[in-house]
Amino acid sequence: MTFRLFDTLSGAVEVVEPLNPGRIGMYTCGPTVHDQAHIGNLRTYLAEDLLRRHLEARGLQVTQIMNITDVDDKIIAKASAAGSGLAEFTAPFVEAFFRDLERLNIQPAHFYPRATGYIGPMIELVQRLLDSGHAYQSDGSVYFRISSFPDYGRLTHLDTAGLKTGASGRIDSDEYEAKETVRDFVLWKAGRRGDLAAWDSPFGWGRPGWHLECSAMAMDQLGESFDLHCGGVDNKFPHHENEIAQSEAATGRTFVKHWFHPEHLLIAGGKMAKSQGNFVTLSALMERGHDPLAVRFLLLTGAHYRHKLQFKESLLEEAAKDLERLASFWKRCAQAEADLPTVPGGPDPLAVASARAAELFEEALDDDLNLPDAIGTIFELLREGNRLLDKGLAGREGAASALTTLRQADTRLGVIERRAAVEEVLTSIEAALLKQREQARRDRDYAASDRLRDELLGIGIQVEDTKDGTRWHRV
Repeated sequence: MTFRLFDTLSGAVEVVEPLNPGRIGMYTCGPTVHDQAHIGNLRTYLAEDLLRRHLEARGLQVTQIMNITDVDDKIIAKASAAGSGLAEFTAPFVEAFFRDLERLNIQPAHFYPRATGYIGPMIELVQRLLDSGHAYQSDGSVYFRISSFPDYGRLTHLDTAGLKTGASGRIDSDEYEAKETVRDFVLWKAGRRGDLAAWDSPFGWGRPGWHLECSAMAMDQLGESFDLHCGGVDNKFPHHENEIAQSEAATGRTFVKHWFHPEHLLIAGGKMAKSQGNFVTLSALMERGHDPLAVRFLLLTGAHYRHKLQFKESLLEEAAKDLERLASFWKRCAQAEADLPTVPGGPDPLAVASARAAELFEEALDDDLNLPDAIGTIFELLREGNRLLDKGLAGREGAASALTTLRQADTRLGVIERRAAVEEVLTSIEAALLKQREQARRDRDYAASDRLRDELLGIGIQVEDTKDGTRWHRV
């Protein structure tokens, strides 16, 4: 089955066919480092990580570029208020961003270009647009002339009829205040020598506009045309719309083949956003005792990436339990592969179930990264696998096959093996209670056994009695 992905530009699910056989160029809009990323931002990066992992699982060589925006209006304002230089002000937020990626097991991009390191290519791009008549100078700034690009608005299906240009219709801020506003946008913002963020250029001292930055960095790293451009749904307009206009006006070539936009994370019914003050960081969740792998699992599987996901902290507790079930099944299969004999007289039923689960998992992901459906097939395997192992109907071959399917799934999930590898050590109190319960079962004192089981569960130890003995895991 071929991999099909929803393309924002066409508005349809399309087969992903690389521009260069076997290779994918992938640009992902990274953080603007004036504050810590919140988990709504991280949901987008996780969806992009899933996309890259699946492309690689399909045998494609992916080159991923993720920019770091280290100069824009907000950064300049906050750095000025703090009495800091740009690099000094942004450094702790860059460090926190990379720490979050590591905690969530997000694969690092191949390169993280920073806007302040690409001023030269940005100036060159502005000059190309001026030379071709797509840009004009006014009061020391340079603006893109939207009326010169007839295809403007095709990504977000904007109606640009009656579009105004000129002095009454220019946008200087990095972000438009009203999403429906369409005006000429700034490429180079006028400044003065000695400003906190100002560079010399043929157009005078100033700095690049936010939209210009990504075009220059993307084309420098991936070429004037590449396969995939990713970013949160908020980036569609104006940011990505403007990227298309300035890039294609400058080169005369298609900028990007496929556009990928994960949806919002909601909290208390509204969009999670720093500007509204209703956001949660990964660090805050960890301080409250939540496992970052459970955060990854929830944000990936809680809803399809093109659907909004309502965040509640209680959902993290459920995700942690689901993750523990998967890790326990992983460990059980690994132990069974080492200990059990081969099932005589025919195919191992767990091997058959595992092969089918692997097939359905891939089919779901090949259909626009439908991970919620894909993970459902893995939990069906978990239930069937535990049933077969409990009844002694599965052997070494089936356990090995189930473990292979789990490993295959985890190349996309990125959570099960890490959780299974965490060494679980009992405290002295937990060990004593388990020992008392084992003695009660040997004495056939089932009332005491049940009471001790409930006491253990109350302190986070779930006990399971099987024909192979008693197993426990943390919940």
